[in-house]
Amino acid sequence: MTRLSVNINKFATLRNSRGGDKPNVLKAALDCERFGAQGITVHPRPDERHIRYDDVMVLKDAISTEFNIEGYPDKRYLGIIEKARPAQATLVPDAPDALTSNSGWDTVKHKDMLRDLVAEIKKSAGRVSIFVDPIPEMIEAAAETGAERIEFYTEPYARNYHKNREKAVEDYVKCATLAKELGLTINAGHDLDLDNLNYLIRRIPYIEEVSIGHGIVCDALYYGLENTIQMYLRQLKI
Repeated sequence: MTRLSVNINKFATLRNSRGGDKPNVLKAALDCERFGAQGITVHPRPDERHIRYDDVMVLKDAISTEFNIEGYPDKRYLGIIEKARPAQATLVPDAPDALTSNSGWDTVKHKDMLRDLVAEIKKSAGRVSIFVDPIPEMIEAAAETGAERIEFYTEPYARNYHKNREKAVEDYVKCATLAKELGLTINAGHDLDLDNLNYLIRRIPYIEEVSIGHGIVCDALYYGLENTIQMYLRQLKI
């Protein structure tokens, strides 16, 4: 079954908006694990507007599931990876001031840079994943960087799901097939929720992991965190 990694950035955003330590980010991560999540994801941005450096250092020693650290691979991020030694490092092409991830890498243009980064990060992380759009050329170039995994940027799928779900998923299915043929394993993330998640998994049943944060936090306001995580886990069954 596809694994659920909960992105806990939004818990940190809420904490930071008021100061203090409520909600407690560590407790949120441990509760997500206790409620069934098989991984915890963080994206520590340079301005620390949500997850902070200190959060990462506390989490790395406390969580028992797979720890995934996303980020733009600058010197700061590489230092975090070296110290935290996560199970997975996910490279995203975000500008420092980006509100949220909004595209995948141009792996053709940046292939040489990514190849060097992947080799460096592999010294500290268990696995390297590259954030990509569902474009065949980008999948092929990603495979040439030495990364073991890709993560599909799924906002376009989510945005178009209710208009025409078959068309919305079409490019992802084709590129997932290509990625599998090239020996890459697959993650997916961005704007996945209780409406669109199961269809994606049924069409691409070999997705290894989905990383979901915003949708889970929004649904938890109504359903409670434990119930929400169980609802998402049920969506991952096919």
